[in-house]
Amino acid sequence: MLPSSYNSTLVVISLLVAILASYTALDMAGRVNSNKGRLSLLWLLGGSFAMGFGIWSMHFIGMLAFSLPIPLGYDLGLTVYSLLIAIASSCFALWLSCRKELLWWRLAGGALLMGSGIASMHYLGMAAMRMQPGIVYDTFYFSLSILIAVLASGAALFLAFQLRRSTRHIIRIRLLAASVMGVAIVGMHYTGMLGAGFPLGSFCGAANTGIDTDWLSVVVIVITLAVLSIALILSMLDARTSILARSLAKANNELVHFALHDNLTKLPNRIILDDRLSHALHKATDRNQSFAVLFMDLDGFKAVNDAYGHYTGDKLLVQVAERIQQTMRPEDTAARLGGDEFVLLLDPCTPDDASSIAQQLIDQLSTPYTVDEHILHVSASIGIALYPTDGNNEHDLMVNADTAMYHAKEQGKNGFRFFESALNTNAHHQRQLLQDLRKAIDAGEFVLHYQPKFIAPSGPVTGVEALLRWQHPERGLIPPDHFLPLAEKTGLIVPIGSWVLNEACGQLQRWRNEQGKDWTVSVNLSALQLIHPKLLDTIQSALSKHQLPPEKLTLEITETTAMQDAETSLIILEKITALGVNISIDDFGTGYSSLLYLKRLPAKELKIDRGFITELAENTDDAAIVSAIVALGKTLNLKTVAEGVETSEQSELLTRIGCHTLQGYLLGKPVPPEELIDQLRENGAVPVDFTAYRNQS
Repeated sequence: MLPSSYNSTLVVISLLVAILASYTALDMAGRVNSNKGRLSLLWLLGGSFAMGFGIWSMHFIGMLAFSLPIPLGYDLGLTVYSLLIAIASSCFALWLSCRKELLWWRLAGGALLMGSGIASMHYLGMAAMRMQPGIVYDTFYFSLSILIAVLASGAALFLAFQLRRSTRHIIRIRLLAASVMGVAIVGMHYTGMLGAGFPLGSFCGAANTGIDTDWLSVVVIVITLAVLSIALILSMLDARTSILARSLAKANNELVHFALHDNLTKLPNRIILDDRLSHALHKATDRNQSFAVLFMDLDGFKAVNDAYGHYTGDKLLVQVAERIQQTMRPEDTAARLGGDEFVLLLDPCTPDDASSIAQQLIDQLSTPYTVDEHILHVSASIGIALYPTDGNNEHDLMVNADTAMYHAKEQGKNGFRFFESALNTNAHHQRQLLQDLRKAIDAGEFVLHYQPKFIAPSGPVTGVEALLRWQHPERGLIPPDHFLPLAEKTGLIVPIGSWVLNEACGQLQRWRNEQGKDWTVSVNLSALQLIHPKLLDTIQSALSKHQLPPEKLTLEITETTAMQDAETSLIILEKITALGVNISIDDFGTGYSSLLYLKRLPAKELKIDRGFITELAENTDDAAIVSAIVALGKTLNLKTVAEGVETSEQSELLTRIGCHTLQGYLLGKPVPPEELIDQLRENGAVPVDFTAYRNQS
C-alpha cells in the first residue's frame, strides 16, 4: 500500500471547522424553531446550507490534509454532489429537531438517515479522487466510520432538540455540545480515512482534470469561515431582534395592563368597568335579564390613614380588594374607582342575589385586618342599583348606586341599601347645592356674622367669633350645618375657609381703625384646613394684607380634629403659634383628648361645648363636668370660654366656678358687622327667643 501522511495544521483546522459547523447547526435549529411560517422556512433553507457547507468543508479540509506520494485531485461533479448530500442531510436534521416531540423511533430513524447521508458525503468525496485501481477499504474501519456517523447524527439531533428547552447558560451548553459533535464528526472522517488503502502503483484519475489542490485549502477555509460567520451573525441579529420584539410586546402588554387596572390593588379600573357595563347592558337587553351595580365605600378608612399613614392605608386597601375578589362570583367584575371606593358588577343578578352578595361583602370587609402588626377595623357601606328598574344606561346606574350608598352611610354605615326613586330627590338637591356652593364665593354670597365674647359675668367685650352664613339668592339664609358638611366632604371648605380668614381679619382691622376696639377675632378651622399644605401661607397673607397683629387672631379647632392625628396636629399648631397666632380648643369635653397630648398642644384657650351649658344647673352632672374642665384649664394655664350662655343662672354659676369668658345669646347674638356696635350699645337687651339662632351658630 502507498504510504500516507497528514498536514497537522489542516487537521486542527478541520476539527475547529467541525466544532464551528456543529455550533452553527445547533444555533440554526433554535432559529428555525423560534420563528413561524415563511420566516421559519427561510431559516430552515439558509441554516441547511450553512450547516451542510460547514460539515462538507470539514470533510474536504480533512481530505486536503491527506497526502500520498502521488499527485492528487478531485472530480468537480462528485465533489459538488457530496456537498449537496451534506446540505440535504442538514436540512433533514434541522427539520427533525424542530418537531414538537422527538420520539425514540423518530430519533433512531433520523440518526440512521442523517448518518447514512454524512457517510455517503464522505465516501463520495473519496471517490472524487478517481483512484486507479480503486481504494481498498478495511471492513472494520469502514463499518465503524458509518456507526460513528449514525451515533454522531443521533447525538446531534438529541442535543439540538434538548437545547430548545434550555434558557440559562445557553451559549456555554451549546458550545459544549458543539465540541462533542465536532469531535464525533472528525472521528468519523478520520476513522474512514484510516480504513482506506491505496495499492502500490495507484494513480489519481482526477489529478490533472479535477480541482487543483495548491490553492484549494485556503479558498475552502476562507469560504467556510465566511459562510458560517455570516450565518451566526444573522442568527444573533435575529435572536436579538426576537428578544427586542418580545421585550417590546411584554412592555406594551404591561402598559395596556397598567392603563386598564388599578396600580395598587390590580383590580380593573373605570375603563374596564365602563366596557363591562356596556356589554352587560347589551346582553341584558337581548336576553331580557337583569344585573346589579354595587357601589362600595369604606367606613373608617380615613381614620386609619390619619392614624397610621398612607403606606399602611394602601396595604389595607390591597387586603380589601382581595376579600372582594374572594367574595365575588367568577362571572362578576370588581373595580376600584379611587380612594376607598369600589364597584362590583353582578352580571347576571336578581335582587335576592344582590342582597346576598352585599351581606357577604359586609361580613367579610368588617372582619379585622392585620397590617404591619396593627389590628385595623373598617367596614363598608354599599349602595345597589338594579337594571332596568334603577336605570337603563351606565351613568344612571352608577349615580343611583352611589346615591344609595350615601343613604346607607346616613343610616348608620356597615350596611347596604337598594336604590329607591325617592332618594333621587335628595340626591338632586345635594348636587344642586354643591353646584351652587362652587359659585358662592365668586358670587359674593357668603357673609360673616359676629358674636361677642365677654369677660364673666358681663363684660367688657374681649373679642368676637366670626360665624359663616350663606345668603343664597333663591333659598335665603342657609344655616352652616346644611352646607358645611358638604363643603368639608368635597374639599370646598379650603377656599371657603381662606375667604373667612381674610374677611374676618379685614373686619377686625376696620373696627380697630374706626372704633378703636382692641378686640380679638376667632375663626373656626376645619380638619381639612388644618392639614392643608398652604395653611401657613394663607394665615400670613391675611395678617399681612390687613396689617393685623398676629396675637389678635385666634384659630379654633375642635377637640376631635386636634386628636385625630395628635402628632401631626402638634407640629402644625406649633408652626401657627410661632407666627404669634393663638389657638383655641373648641367643643371641649365631647372628644377623646389625651391629657398627655393636651398638655403638649400650644393652645391658649378651652371652649366648653354648649351641650354642657344648656342644662347647666346646681348639683347636676353637667355642673360637675364644667367645674372639672375649668379646673383643668387653670392647671394647664388655659383660659376657659363657655359658649351657649342663655340665662342669668348659667352666667352666675359659670362665673362662680371660675370660667373666664362667656359667649351666648344672653350677652349678644351673632349679627352682621354693621349691627354689632349698635347691639353692644343696648343696655341689657336679652333676646327672648333663642331657638331661631341656635342652628345658625
